[in-house]
Amino acid sequence: MYTYQWRKASKEFLKKHPLCVHCERERRLTPATEVDHIKPHGGDRKLFWNKNNWQPLCKSCHSKKTAEEDGGFGNNPKPARG
Repeated sequence: MYTYQWRKASKEFLKKHPLCVHCERERRLTPATEVDHIKPHGGDRKLFWNKNNWQPLCKSCHSKKTAEEDGGFGNNPKPARG
């Protein structure tokens, strides 16, 4: 979507938030490698860039969350939150 700007912004975000928040809830310290949009932005530029809608996740947690939202791995897609 916003490739260069997103890479730069997400890299800076991960420097400030280096641990996966889902793993931390489970009392595991796992380096975050992905910046996740808490609420899917669906192409909404304002929501995409809203840092209050970002969270640091490890690759595994991000993949699981995305699959749940999108219906991957045989999951039913979650209805859009509004």
